[in-house]
Amino acid sequence: MEFFCYHRDRPGSGDLRSELLEDHWSYMDAYEKQLIARGPTFADDGDTPTGSVHIVDLPDPAAARAFAFDEPNYQAGAYRDVLLRRWRNVLGRTMWDFPGGRTGGNRYLVLGLGAEPAADVAVPPDRDELIAYGPLLSDDATAWLGTAALVRAPDPETARAVLSQDGYAAVEVHAWEFGGRR
Repeated sequence: MEFFCYHRDRPGSGDLRSELLEDHWSYMDAYEKQLIARGPTFADDGDTPTGSVHIVDLPDPAAARAFAFDEPNYQAGAYRDVLLRRWRNVLGRTMWDFPGGRTGGNRYLVLGLGAEPAADVAVPPDRDELIAYGPLLSDDATAWLGTAALVRAPDPETARAVLSQDGYAAVEVHAWEFGGRR
């Protein structure tokens, strides 16, 4: 089962996150084979961390909750909240398989939070810039709750365009970069 996990930083937690960076990476190293994508999000200034995205393949919702809430930054209070949803990897690859590679261009997390009816269920036609893409689902995968995409784009507006204009209660766009040691 695939899960989308987005830990959002508590304001002013940058020093704590820096202090715990090795603990965080060591924790994630234990999940290396299960990770589909990972990396930090940033404020508009491009330098201030605002959160941490992890898309991971785990056996069940209980394992996903343990993954999210046992994470060292969460345990230390660096995060203000966690968005944890079932997810479906419609591209069928990891971020390391992205043809565009780890560097070059701007990367974004585009998060559409919605209500029924489901929107953007099919992969957009221009998939060359998609790093990861899939629906956010309920624990039992019967209800569509939104869409999450990691995308390379020249600017936030172009990244936002990967999701339809209608069909979401809210759409967030965050600067994002490949994370981890690889």
